[in-house]
Amino acid sequence: MNETMRQFQQSLIELEAEAERLLVARNELVENDRVRNGNREALTALRRRARTTKSSVPSPFESIMKEVGGSESRPLVKEICTTCGNHDSNERTWMMFPGTDVFARVPFHAAHTILETDQSKLDFEAKKLQSYVKDQSLLISEKGALADKISPGVLKSLVTLTDKPK
Repeated sequence: MNETMRQFQQSLIELEAEAERLLVARNELVENDRVRNGNREALTALRRRARTTKSSVPSPFESIMKEVGGSESRPLVKEICTTCGNHDSNERTWMMFPGTDVFARVPFHAAHTILETDQSKLDFEAKKLQSYVKDQSLLISEKGALADKISPGVLKSLVTLTDKPK
């Protein structure tokens, strides 16, 4: 085999490896989205159970101003969870831990805190995968200058080539 064919073969091998990594990243992105949607649904169910929305829980300042009328001593800042609201945060709720098949009864506040931290990690991972897919797609399209070196008919036949069992 002459040198130009060897270089062409090597560039095709590199391009195929890049495309394989792109497909793996896309599959990971789909799986990540599936888990994120499940987490989002669980958080929505917990908010419904607590009868809160993200915007329905008063801020710490509003709750302090409502309670100013009394003369007894109170803490200056009252922490209010945006998910729990006035719901009993120690009430136990069933939760399946992410990535396992283990169910456990955990306090309501702990359950939604775990889900919210998981959601933020999954959001970060999704953004990272999206940028990787974008970069890989750009890299593959830049390497796709094969149409200048090979006729479109030959390139099409290479793309649609299938192996037949012997």
